[in-house]
Amino acid sequence: GTLPSIAAMSVAEQISTLVSEVATLREQLQLTRDEAEQTKSEDNTFYLMVCGIFVFLMQAGFALLAAGSIRTKNVKNILLKSVMDACLGGLVWFLVGYGFAYDADDGVNGHSANGFIGTGPSNFALAGLKDWEPSLGNVGYVWISFFFQYAFAAVAATIVSGAVAERCSFVGYLAYCVVIIGFIYPLVVHWVWDPAGFLSAINAQAMLGGMVDFAGSGVVHMTGGIAAAIAAAILGPRIGRFDEPHKFHGHSAPLAVLGVFLLWVGWYGFKAGSTLAQHSDGGYYLRDMAPAADTPRLSRG
Repeated sequence: GTLPSIAAMSVAEQISTLVSEVATLREQLQLTRDEAEQTKSEDNTFYLMVCGIFVFLMQAGFALLAAGSIRTKNVKNILLKSVMDACLGGLVWFLVGYGFAYDADDGVNGHSANGFIGTGPSNFALAGLKDWEPSLGNVGYVWISFFFQYAFAAVAATIVSGAVAERCSFVGYLAYCVVIIGFIYPLVVHWVWDPAGFLSAINAQAMLGGMVDFAGSGVVHMTGGIAAAIAAAILGPRIGRFDEPHKFHGHSAPLAVLGVFLLWVGWYGFKAGSTLAQHSDGGYYLRDMAPAADTPRLSRG
């Protein structure tokens, strides 16, 4: 009469062991999933950092292109303006530009984002950034997103630099730079790229259904181009430019060509990086990144 009870006890022990092993496997599976998500977050952060560096490298391209296309006496002036685009522009973008561009507080503490300009406090001087919390912020994604968007803003401002070369005072250019990076460009960014923007395709209430601008052909280049055209129209041509054109030839073709190639390299980060990540939930970011990277090459062919 004891054998059945022993057999039953053995089965119970086996079931208990199996249950324990299943629980352990579930824990290990969850840890594996967490590690995979962490790796994805870190990959996305690193990817956006690399693309942002490529975009920022365009500052060197603009500087060399402009320096090679003007007379020797004005080279230092144009190079210093390029440096100030990066330095002063970065400070202005940090303090006010990023906050005007992206409203991170919609629905927080009763705040309602509007379609014209960002007003939430979190992105002004990154006041709301809490990178110690367990989110993408703890692997730097929020920080690197700010950097990537700053690199775009700097490009929009630098476009003006070449358009007003040799005929704009240093102080006047700095004022122009502050206004563009601190207000004009962020305004257009908010309209198109912020989910609350009145032209954003993400906004269900967008005007005429909104617009899609994948990599800034309108937001960045049209804004910078129009600002440059207005500045050039106000300043007018250089004195004597059309009376003695031979005196206004660029002093260094090699510098100009090097600038073009640096800009070309920057485009690979500009276009491909506009996916903002390489991993997504159910998306095909790498598939979209590949043709985006080839577009600059084909368009210059």
